Amino acid sequence: MPSLPQGLAARAARGAGRLSQKLGRGGGTTIPGLLLSRLRPEATAEMARSVSGGVILISGTNGKTTTARLVRAALDTNGARVVANTAGSNLERGVATALLDADGAEIALFEVDEAALPGLMAQTEPRVVTLMNLFRDQLDRYGELEHLVDRWRGAVAELDPAATVIYNADDPAVAEIAARHPNTVSYGIEDPRVGRDRLPHAADTTECRHCGASLHYEMVTIAHLGRWSCSECGLARSQPDVQATRVELHGLDGQRLSIATPRGPIELSLRLPGMHNSYNALAATATSIALDLAPEAFGPALAKREAAFGRAERTQIGNVRVTTLLAKNPAGANENIRTMLLEDHPLHLLVLLNDRTADGQDVSWIWDVDYELLLDSGRLASLTVGGDRGYDMALRFRYAGFDPQRLSVVPSVSAGLNTALGASETDGHLYVLPTYTALLEFQAVLAERGLVPAFWEDE
Repeated sequence: MPSLPQGLAARAARGAGRLSQKLGRGGGTTIPGLLLSRLRPEATAEMARSVSGGVILISGTNGKTTTARLVRAALDTNGARVVANTAGSNLERGVATALLDADGAEIALFEVDEAALPGLMAQTEPRVVTLMNLFRDQLDRYGELEHLVDRWRGAVAELDPAATVIYNADDPAVAEIAARHPNTVSYGIEDPRVGRDRLPHAADTTECRHCGASLHYEMVTIAHLGRWSCSECGLARSQPDVQATRVELHGLDGQRLSIATPRGPIELSLRLPGMHNSYNALAATATSIALDLAPEAFGPALAKREAAFGRAERTQIGNVRVTTLLAKNPAGANENIRTMLLEDHPLHLLVLLNDRTADGQDVSWIWDVDYELLLDSGRLASLTVGGDRGYDMALRFRYAGFDPQRLSVVPSVSAGLNTALGASETDGHLYVLPTYTALLEFQAVLAERGLVPAFWEDE
């Protein structure tokens, strides 16, 4: 089928989006881009070239949504006109949909699915690419982690040398990929007080990318991230350009960071909890520096930013404060658990496990999550599990040693929420740990009850 003229294809795509919203079939965040790619396959590249200030792509297994929001806050503070996929539709179709609204935009900012990144790098010819991390995730969709590493390496090798690559120096796989590029800004955590002295059993990248020998870690932060080196060939983590010299975690209330940058020091009081958000803030800081934004301007902007939906988002339901923590792979789920354990009250949990395409149909990853830490703390007051694979999650907690008589299995998200709210009403705190599609279901339940806006209205 020959391509339609750009204007005609764009009008048809926009019309499809409006119809999708009118019919209540969604937010119109993917259908326009999907149709546009069929009607004019070269449209994404054409629209990207029309953005005068260039394209920023942010990708990684964990944290890309939050990081993109932080960078957006910095750009907004500096008065830039930005087009972005704020609803989180991060495949090519979502990026194409966002670009349909790029008229007059100076900067295009997109969070990008890690498997979609190489293709979008080729199409958009980005000014800045931010590579955050690579964790084991959705094995049935992505295959082994090595497959993504190879694809990223090839994409970076084809990137324009003038483009800037921002990368996480604490991730051995990402660092090996990015360090070959001539124009980079690296980031990492230097504060030894938040480090651990050994790798967790769920660590993914534990061997040297050059010689295959086991990596040595002087400090471990999250999963396989940290201060690493190879004693066989000498490959080692470099000193980051942007580094967190002090990290103070304050549970779910947030954290305080001292960040050293080439543009001077930054002090951040961040509303986002957990060390995973320390990395997100560092990635956003490094990206902002690559965009020549002044620290005195973007520092306060990052500090004010609230969590994206489902990422430590808080909702008040009656007298219960509900905190939602997306948990879609071992690295993210383990960090959520450690963050919850910094709280000083009983822990009531609603854990929602789905196995749909966007989650990954292989749910064996739950056996690499340290749920035992919750039981060992003695503070797990109630547990409700649900979702499509709720009984698999119940079995996981049974093997962890949780009393099955105290466990409620409620597959329905709405009914499960009601059960969990009832169990937590006395203490007033409930934590919801959903996988991705379970998060969307949970968000829809909250929206139906008038508690939150629809997810595509997120700004």
